[in-house]
Amino acid sequence: MKRPMSPALTPGPILIGLPGTDLDAEAVRHLRHPAVGGVVLFTRNFANREQLERLIARIRDLREPRLLVCVDQEGGRVQRLRDGFTRLPPLAVLGKLLSEDRVKALDMAYRHGRVMATEMLACGIDLSFAPVLDLDRGSCVIGDRAFSEFPEAVGELGSCYLSGMHDAGMKTTGKHFPGHGSVVADSHVDDVCDPRSLAEIEAADLLPFAGLATALDAMMIAHVVYPAVDSAPAGYSRVWLQDILRGRMDYRGVVLSDDLGMHAARTVGDLQTRTQRCLDAGCDLVLVCQPADVAQLLDGLPGSPADATEAIARLYGRPTVDREQLVRVVQEGIREWGHWQRSLEQLGEQSWDA
Repeated sequence: MKRPMSPALTPGPILIGLPGTDLDAEAVRHLRHPAVGGVVLFTRNFANREQLERLIARIRDLREPRLLVCVDQEGGRVQRLRDGFTRLPPLAVLGKLLSEDRVKALDMAYRHGRVMATEMLACGIDLSFAPVLDLDRGSCVIGDRAFSEFPEAVGELGSCYLSGMHDAGMKTTGKHFPGHGSVVADSHVDDVCDPRSLAEIEAADLLPFAGLATALDAMMIAHVVYPAVDSAPAGYSRVWLQDILRGRMDYRGVVLSDDLGMHAARTVGDLQTRTQRCLDAGCDLVLVCQPADVAQLLDGLPGSPADATEAIARLYGRPTVDREQLVRVVQEGIREWGHWQRSLEQLGEQSWDA
């Protein structure tokens, strides 16, 4: 029996979160909304690998072109999918290894990116928002999610990590431009302000993003205000997105907002206003991750959404091998990774499950 054709819908610029492990009628309605172009999966959407693959298959079948499927699978504290997947260390472990054995650290950064990306692609996920390119300089929300406090180390390890993702067939996302690591506050729950001058930011936090700009397929923008540059958070700032990122850095990839439901994103108004401000500033895609926010936004959107066909198409996962080979690559990668896993665990100061 032939599968029914998915309705043809031009993808919109909003990537949404879902409430659970399956699609109810409201979730299907949201996913077919013309403003939606993809989904962001969380731990709440995951029971086991088989369920996850069924969910992703249902999401993919809803529309043509298909919706983009994304996740945060950084490792360490931010690994949404755990049971049945390789437990990956926080990136800071690789930064520590760099000071002891540079060659091994760069090799492990490549393997970290390749194992992560290959596992995600094998179950149908297009894109993991990785790697973090912030500096570990006191932020309570970044911390060991960053490779290092030193820009040169972040750039060097980040380059190898990107190569691992690309060799698996996954596009890459640098976050959180222009840098969230040097301010203590957490933008999920607080307003965040970095008072430094542009010259100070360029000499530190901005260096990894600038150095890897040509290798990055997407850039996720921080909900941080840098008042010496612009009074608006970076994701709402044409100065940051147009003048600096697109202009001075000559960045040509996709620009993503961070979740518009975060506390620090609320300074400009309601969800409709936040979405429009991001798009007007230069974001190609915006994230709205909490189901209650999704309903509020989509039910109140006026007019026709922006066409995000090109941005979505640029971020689809394209595995470099077929599914049977992909599974074999996953297994081989995990075995190779396991060769060094014990030494990496010894470098970690806290549990990878923290």
